[in-house]
Amino acid sequence: MKAELTTTRSYRGLSQDERRAERRSRLMAAAIAVYGERGYHQATVKAVCEQAGLTERYFYESFANSEALLIDSFNAVAYSVLGEITRAAEDAGRGRIARSRAMLHAYFAALQREPQSARVFLVEIRGVSRAVDLAFDGALRAIGREVARIAAPPGAPHDELLQAGVVGGVIHIALRWIEDGYLPEIDAVADSALTLGAVLATARRPRATLSAA
Repeated sequence: MKAELTTTRSYRGLSQDERRAERRSRLMAAAIAVYGERGYHQATVKAVCEQAGLTERYFYESFANSEALLIDSFNAVAYSVLGEITRAAEDAGRGRIARSRAMLHAYFAALQREPQSARVFLVEIRGVSRAVDLAFDGALRAIGREVARIAAPPGAPHDELLQAGVVGGVIHIALRWIEDGYLPEIDAVADSALTLGAVLATARRPRATLSAA
């Protein structure tokens, strides 16, 4: 049987799939910029496309609607920050406290460095729809597991509720810090978050409850 050959047209050295991926990335970067400046609910597909320098035809090539774009943009921000804090922890060496401090410092530094991304990550993602809430929850669970892997001592109980509490608490610290104009300095706010995160280190399995006589 004669093999069938498939070809893809290229433009400026890029295949159709590569060009499509490049347009998708441009739309996500534009969405972060637009959502970060005016908010998700005040943004339109047209505004995002204008920011990206693309027509609406290309928007619908990659995304079913604005909600799908918000979810993908949020995931891009969330998992980029997760990768950044993980690398910072690994570079800090083996000490658990040093790794935790490096991770928190990297997190707050990323929020301060990219305020538009921070708004998407912390504010615009909330309460849009059930699908968006599930994306937010999924990212927080992934972050909680990674934080526990890095910060919790050997033998500490696996407690997703505790992880959620710590991650949620750090996010609330971040929101207050941003509202206060990124004050105090990063080292101080990281120390506050580290104090909260210390519950991971002190957590112990609950003692068995004695039956009533």
